Amino acid sequence: MVVSLGDLRRLLAAGVPAGRGDEDSVRRQWWAALATLQADLLGAVPPQPGVWLAAPLPALYEPSLLEWLDGWVWTPAEVGNLMPPGLPLLPGMAPLPPPHGTPPRGTAGRPGGFQRLSLREEDGTDPLLVLITPVLQVALALDGPPQERRLVARFDAPVLSAALELLDRRLAQDDPVAGLGLRRRLQLLGPLSNDPDLGSRFWPLLAQRLAAMAPSVTLQPLVHGEKRSEGSDAGRSDAVSSELALLEALTHEVRTPLATIRTLIRSLLRRTDLPAVVRQRLEQIDGECSEQIDRFGLIFLAAELQRQPGSGQPLSDSELARTDLSRLLVQLEELWQRQLGRRDLRLVLEIAADLPPVMSDPSRLETMLGGLMDRFSRSLPSGSEVRLRLLPAGSRLKLQLSSDDPESREVDALAAAVPTPVGPVLSWNPETGSLQLSRQATQRLFHRLGGRLTERGGSNLTVFFPTAERSG
Repeated sequence: MVVSLGDLRRLLAAGVPAGRGDEDSVRRQWWAALATLQADLLGAVPPQPGVWLAAPLPALYEPSLLEWLDGWVWTPAEVGNLMPPGLPLLPGMAPLPPPHGTPPRGTAGRPGGFQRLSLREEDGTDPLLVLITPVLQVALALDGPPQERRLVARFDAPVLSAALELLDRRLAQDDPVAGLGLRRRLQLLGPLSNDPDLGSRFWPLLAQRLAAMAPSVTLQPLVHGEKRSEGSDAGRSDAVSSELALLEALTHEVRTPLATIRTLIRSLLRRTDLPAVVRQRLEQIDGECSEQIDRFGLIFLAAELQRQPGSGQPLSDSELARTDLSRLLVQLEELWQRQLGRRDLRLVLEIAADLPPVMSDPSRLETMLGGLMDRFSRSLPSGSEVRLRLLPAGSRLKLQLSSDDPESREVDALAAAVPTPVGPVLSWNPETGSLQLSRQATQRLFHRLGGRLTERGGSNLTVFFPTAERSG
């Protein structure tokens, strides 16, 4: 008897109340559930080995988690025309180890990647995910007819055990070697234990994410403010909060599909038989996806920061770390050269010798610097030169972005007045047709990371960072 993924969805949905959602609402629930699993549950514990099975596209997207997991993904047959079956789709990941023998561990030999298998017509195309690690086991699926859609999440061991049994039979039909690989990896995981309160923790976390990110018609009167008294501070505060919630939702909705597109593009780039012009176009798409993911990630961070009470204060000393800013800029130089090159701009990097480290949050500083480079360069005319200098300035380091383009100097005063505020964190530049972080939001983010941003017109930005005390 042929096992279909439709059988798996029916198994997972057994006993679950009928849905009442439309397609848009359950899709938002799906993305929120994935974020909750990866950021709130798995992200709160040390990396764990494990296995995952998904359809019709990869559901997981956090690189720090994926490098510890082995996966199998059923994708539409059309994907098979673009890449050979069995090819790991995640960029930079090695093929799955053979089913016999212990998978090597360590930085160079962790499990990771996933194997592609073909969907059948009877499988359907609703997304599903089964994820098994030593400390968390869950199955997610979307199910139901139109206007009766629902998100199904199962954490109970009997249902998960039956789901794995069914998947094992399906893998045995599609690829017996893959079936053996799944059984071997499950054996290597050893005893499994789910927190008995996992389900009761998952749904409130999911609800919090939806409340913060899901667009809703109830936001409209708050955004436009028709029903609020003009003199009401509470009304303005509610309106701003609702605008920020909507902005967070939109940035999430943009970033997630872009990340999936980038994953598929990078998997294609692993092929050796691509014509040069195809490879060039795919690399351009990959670069644009990465740039926009970073841009919207920064906007999301700015909106999130704006909504947190007291978040305008710098991080405490215990939250900041010694950061080699000189080294970070050198690491980012090649990426920035490529990004600027797509707009016919040039980058000149000048770093003074023997500079001390600064105090900042290195994990977010890299994203902030990328956003600063994008914000500064987006309004420059083609052919301009972007000069980035890092110099000592007393007890601080001065990071200066400038453009020596004559045309940009002529319009400097005009450019400073061009951006129009759009809500609390964004501004609109009609000259370039682009949205960007407002000056106030950018200053707020750098202030949070220990820096101080000053801006003169459109052709000079400076950030001052406090230097770290020299050890010894």
